[in-house]
Amino acid sequence: MRTDDFWQLIDRARTGGGEPDAVAARAVALLAARDPEEIVGYAHHQQRVLTASYRVDLWGAAYLINGGASDDGFEYFRGWLITQGREVFARAVADPDSLAELPQIRSASLSGEEFECADMLAVPWDAYRRATASDLPGEREAIRQPDLNDFWDLDDEEEARRRLPRLATLFVEPPQE
Repeated sequence: MRTDDFWQLIDRARTGGGEPDAVAARAVALLAARDPEEIVGYAHHQQRVLTASYRVDLWGAAYLINGGASDDGFEYFRGWLITQGREVFARAVADPDSLAELPQIRSASLSGEEFECADMLAVPWDAYRRATASDLPGEREAIRQPDLNDFWDLDDEEEARRRLPRLATLFVEPPQE
């Protein structure tokens, strides 16, 4: 599966709107209708997308937005980010602070809403099982881990303001209602 095919499937799953879990369910249905080889290709591409987004500053953004982010929480955040489509995803990977531009992120500074979608991460496995009644062949590829020396103290408000100024404005000292 090519990059464009991966993101076109996500865009089709986003049609009709809905919550991220609904986008994931539509992605499963769309992918399950394809040949098993394409589902395997989707799984490989999804892993590449997740690996490319395993970045310290994006983790910091997830930490600010969600009020914390464990290893799993960061993975689920990136699942949610995939449901937002190619443009938002690419912009967030290149500049995590750009997430402050999204209306739902801005409103979360007041509501405390968290952004995660574990179901999006399971799309290729669920689609393959639906299409073939068997498990997706192979094992999940290991995601490249960032150098822990690159981590900053995610609770350090000054460092958050320096690294992610727009998000820090929203979440370090949230606006008053």
